[in-house]
Amino acid sequence: MDSDNKPTSQGSSVGSLLSTVMQEISSLVRNEAMLAKTEMSEKTHQAMEGIAAIAIAGAVLLGGFLTLLAATVFLLNEVLPPDTTPWLSALIVGAVVTLIGIIMLKAGLKKLEARSLMPDRTMHSLQSDKALAEKHQDNVKEEMK
Repeated sequence: MDSDNKPTSQGSSVGSLLSTVMQEISSLVRNEAMLAKTEMSEKTHQAMEGIAAIAIAGAVLLGGFLTLLAATVFLLNEVLPPDTTPWLSALIVGAVVTLIGIIMLKAGLKKLEARSLMPDRTMHSLQSDKALAEKHQDNVKEEMK
């Protein structure tokens, strides 16, 4: 009778162990999905900020370009006369605005780098979960022997 109770006891403990493992795996998958969703939301917000910075930089660059065009017009109008103050001041202003636009554009592009949009925390967590699952799998195999 004692030998009859062992398989039943062992069978129920393996069954409860498998049930617990399945519940933990389900919970883990849900938590990982929530983490991925949260992190992707953060990355989307970061991408939107980068896109906004690029759009603003484009507007500034357009203003700089138009100012440079105005400076060119002043230059062409003033080629013959020795007084060059109007076109030179417009050229300096246009160059400064264009330089500011280039700096803003580079900052926006940096925010959109693929490396910075990767869900790093989720990837690290998934790797940890994989290692933990492999460890538990080995433990279950040893208990089944």
